[in-house]
Amino acid sequence: MLTLVPTPIGNIADISLRAMEALFRADTILCEDTRVTKKLLNLLSERYHRPRKEQRFIALHSHNEAQFIDNLHVNFFDADVIYVSDAGMPGISDPGQLLVRYALEHEIAYDVLPGANAALTAFVASGFVTTQMLFFGFLPHKGGDRKAALLQALYNGFTTVVYESPHRLHKLLEEIHAEDATRSLFLAKELSKRYQHFYKGTADQIRNALNIHVKGEWVVVIESAPARYSSLSEADVLALNIPKKAASKLISKITGENPKKCYERLIES
Repeated sequence: MLTLVPTPIGNIADISLRAMEALFRADTILCEDTRVTKKLLNLLSERYHRPRKEQRFIALHSHNEAQFIDNLHVNFFDADVIYVSDAGMPGISDPGQLLVRYALEHEIAYDVLPGANAALTAFVASGFVTTQMLFFGFLPHKGGDRKAALLQALYNGFTTVVYESPHRLHKLLEEIHAEDATRSLFLAKELSKRYQHFYKGTADQIRNALNIHVKGEWVVVIESAPARYSSLSEADVLALNIPKKAASKLISKITGENPKKCYERLIES
């Protein structure tokens, strides 16, 4: 049996009864960081007077997930196995989905418990009155990939939620300001934690309200704007009598693909 178990995104009191039962019942715990999960179990055990039993802890994170799945055998799940990420809902910007796919393909019984999620919490707190949203997770760190992803986040027609690290937050606000200085944003810092704070306004307004050195985990909710769609396709561009380098730049504008990678692909084809 496999169970995906959400954990608190900040406040330990947000743990559900079902999640706590699963954590203490499990024989094997797959976790993004074994140190974080062991600390959580110790805190829960002390606060709620729950006895601990001998459990097997295995690290399963984005760097080893695919290899771990490749080496799995179905009898691994004869025991009571759970997966937890460091915080929040497994499979949302964290590993977990490959485990579920493996369970489906091999007819292994599995369950997913509902629980805390930073993207949905910030979306509701934003006050943007809409029932439709897109979740982008973390944008690429730099280069053309980041630019393309940011434009998709800004101009897809939906309220959009992204995660950002503290050391790139000012950069993100500068990039949004350069693209659309009037766009309304909602930023949530350290959701459910002691220093939780909300900011709402344009990118420039929020940037001026922040300290130069920002800390903590951030969720950015971007107000929707009319979508930008192109009627051109890659086939249309390739039909033009233009150099492949120019074609790759046009294709990257349409698809968001990295121009250099697109050019290399065109050269090889």
